[in-house]
Amino acid sequence: MKLGIIGLSGSGKTTIFEALTQNISDGINKVENRIGTIQVPDERVGILSKMYKPRKTIYAQVEYLLPGIPGNKRDQNMWNQVRDADALIHVIRNFRGYGLEKPEPFEDFTCLNQEMIISDLMVVEKRLERIELDKKRGKQVSEEELSLLKKCLPLLEEETAIRQNPDLAFAHPLKGFAFISGRPLFVLFNNEDDDEKLPEIKDLTSKENCMIIRGKLEQELAQMTEEEQEIFLEEFNISVSAMDRVVKKSYELLGLISFFTVGEDEVRAWTISKGTAAVDAADVIHSDIKKGFIRAEVLSYEDLMDAGSHQDAKKKGTVRLEGKTYEVKDGDIINFRFNV
Repeated sequence: MKLGIIGLSGSGKTTIFEALTQNISDGINKVENRIGTIQVPDERVGILSKMYKPRKTIYAQVEYLLPGIPGNKRDQNMWNQVRDADALIHVIRNFRGYGLEKPEPFEDFTCLNQEMIISDLMVVEKRLERIELDKKRGKQVSEEELSLLKKCLPLLEEETAIRQNPDLAFAHPLKGFAFISGRPLFVLFNNEDDDEKLPEIKDLTSKENCMIIRGKLEQELAQMTEEEQEIFLEEFNISVSAMDRVVKKSYELLGLISFFTVGEDEVRAWTISKGTAAVDAADVIHSDIKKGFIRAEVLSYEDLMDAGSHQDAKKKGTVRLEGKTYEVKDGDIINFRFNV
């Protein structure tokens, strides 16, 4: 999973990036992209590792991209850098800073949102022109793609992001266009140290997925030892770190879940979309497992914890065999049986 961090100058994008990735560095060249990869926090992986004592323990991972901005200016190149992100985090300044004007969260959101829409509008218009030219030349065109693009056009012209229409945002024929305004997005209000509330902006909070973060505090937290973190969390009433909250929100936004494979060699978390069939979950591990799929031996994490061991779970009848079409659930522990 890859998340692109965007926002206006002065919103605190770098602070948020460093808080999330614990990748703290001075004198970073803002022209260059910064990428940070972290383990997805999941206590179930640690518990399974203690139970099975594998040689390797592998958590799911999430990648954060902070795009470089040449000359501190946003341009089409910046949008191209985040086009392959699975989702976007829009950081909005909601704090007062030295030399900064009063924060205007709604105006800031609108400014960048319009840029995304314009970027996509240019892509749609250019593609429609090309399709019309191809038709005049007698070339065969995809009527489905043409129909979908024509539905995108008035939406964008009305300054509405494609993500507001899920049928268009997730339409397979449009996938290759990687529309920026069609990417799942959540708004991260970067608040003052003592401000734990969402700003009262119904036109924004009722339409978009919104969270608050106290960026400076979380950045400081990322540089502390575990002992220092415990004291800090209690002092500032932070029950869950920013990294944990943002990753959880990202999974919800993208409709993702985790299943596990366990054994002496490794305990590993795998990320898939909700509703994924067992045979397609097998493909995430290796294409040969999907090709030779026979059955999936499934045990839910909760049933394993209830039984105390895999062997006892079998005795209780909670280990079951499922076929190709079984819909994998969050927390399923799966052993794929296959023959190639």
